[in-house]
Amino acid sequence: MSQIYTRTGDQGETSLGDGSRVSKSIYRVGLYGSVDELNSSLGLTIALLRQDPDLIDYAGVDIPVVLEEMQSRLFDLGTVLSNPEFPAAKVSFPTLGMEDLIDTLEKDLEPLKNFILPGGHVAAAQLHMARSASRRVERKAVILAESESVPASAIAWLNRLSDFLFVAARAVNAAAGVPDIIWVPDTTPTGGEGSKTD
Repeated sequence: MSQIYTRTGDQGETSLGDGSRVSKSIYRVGLYGSVDELNSSLGLTIALLRQDPDLIDYAGVDIPVVLEEMQSRLFDLGTVLSNPEFPAAKVSFPTLGMEDLIDTLEKDLEPLKNFILPGGHVAAAQLHMARSASRRVERKAVILAESESVPASAIAWLNRLSDFLFVAARAVNAAAGVPDIIWVPDTTPTGGEGSKTD
């Protein structure tokens, strides 16, 4: 890649992995674009975590190193999704490693008794941003899989990735000494005095 700009996409088209030229508006292009957004979100998360040495390791898990590994797997996923001719059956995105990491982190966390809100330490909040982006990618992958080839293991992997990011956000808050933000539901009856906005 000696030159960044090629001018080949200036008319709103791009090349897929199989060499075909398509509009940038097609669903598949949007999906692997969302994978790229998720990868960038993880990159920002890693940068934030590495600003504070106390946040890097929790329960023996080096979270930035794990996130970098997931970035590479997301790049793999983008490569697969960019090629509609890629044999989906030959691709595997294993989830067991992430499940082990989730279990390891949760052992040192307080049991979750309430729904929590995204937030706390800025790196934890960014992990929640990445988690919600992961959910969006998963939903888009499920939609594409209804009509085109998408590895089933990739969809399961994305689902587990969002689980890991949720637990990692809690771990970062714990490492920073910041409590999870508990969801406080609005108990005001609909139409009651507290619901007025005027």
